[in-house]
Amino acid sequence: MNERGSITFWVLGLAVAVLFLGGLSVDLWRVMSERRELAAVADSAAAAGASALDVDHWRNAGEVRLLADGATALAGRVIAQHGVASELSEPFGVSVSGDSVQITLTREVDLTLLRILMLGDDPLAVRVISTARAAPSR
Repeated sequence: MNERGSITFWVLGLAVAVLFLGGLSVDLWRVMSERRELAAVADSAAAAGASALDVDHWRNAGEVRLLADGATALAGRVIAQHGVASELSEPFGVSVSGDSVQITLTREVDLTLLRILMLGDDPLAVRVISTARAAPSR
């Protein structure tokens, strides 16, 4: 039995496996880095939005309630200051409900090395949701 050249196939298979693992680690690291950055911005924006208290309602009823327009404006200002607003794949979402505000940020991350091994050029969507609740200090 002639086994000449069989090592070539093993090395070729090993090279493809190493390329796939390297691409997986590089691309996943990028995705996690993007997610971490978006989460920090969303947390900051939610905390800022939670400071838009309806002071008149607090004084009259003793209940904590947020002003939806104020929370949206404060959250938008924080997102703009961090410079990620232009990089978002969707407009940022602000949802105000009573004493809490929820911020949603979505960004697309293009794959680099994994694009070679996977079919299609679709980017990976990274979405983070952060919620902050306003509470009076007593």
